[in-house]
Amino acid sequence: MKLKGKKAIITGGSRGLGKATAIAFAKKGIDVAITGRNEKRLKETVAELKALGVNATYEIFDVGNYEEVKQGIKNIIARLGSVDILVNNAGIAAFGSLNEMEVSQWTAIMQTNVMGMYYVTKEVLPYLIAENEGDIINVSSTAGLNGNANTSAYSASKFAVIGMSQSLMKEVRKNNIRVCTLTPSTIATDMALELGITDGNVEKVLQPEDFAELIVSVLKLPRRAMLASASLWATNP
Repeated sequence: MKLKGKKAIITGGSRGLGKATAIAFAKKGIDVAITGRNEKRLKETVAELKALGVNATYEIFDVGNYEEVKQGIKNIIARLGSVDILVNNAGIAAFGSLNEMEVSQWTAIMQTNVMGMYYVTKEVLPYLIAENEGDIINVSSTAGLNGNANTSAYSASKFAVIGMSQSLMKEVRKNNIRVCTLTPSTIATDMALELGITDGNVEKVLQPEDFAELIVSVLKLPRRAMLASASLWATNP
């Protein structure tokens, strides 16, 4: 599918997977709006995107705050003019046993990873339906396929993302909207490095650019074809 001239919104787009995806999109001629909470990083990323010759913008909001999301998406659409692609990438993680993790932290992970994805999708979806075409890429994790000790909050949120995505896919196929759920294993993102779950070894650990390439490949499929889900693993970790 021709990607040049398309318009995309990427949540959590100032670093990690979101930034790598934004850059990959810009290289294909896609105009990009990124969201996040750190204005300095957002501005720096937008400058990089504009240097690649596309229209780029940013909006500051917490995906877990519905009122902020509603206004933020309106602002983005006003500047982009329309939207064709949504990448729900924003997410947070923390690890600890179910009993040891503070209730507030458990709740925050669910609010950001599940409700945040719901809020953003709810606000973007009407635009895609009106155009009778679009793509939604939802980022889950292999932690959403299998739970492990000390990952109860994160795994629960990513399991929920998969269920929500599968249901949405079946709702909007009639509107020519493709919904793809991606479940990557460990990638050397800023978050993964900060949590100490990988050393980021470029020879063995997946890099954000690998994931971005997968997303571009999904979007390039002919409109008659839809990849419902995919897992990305390192070859020899």
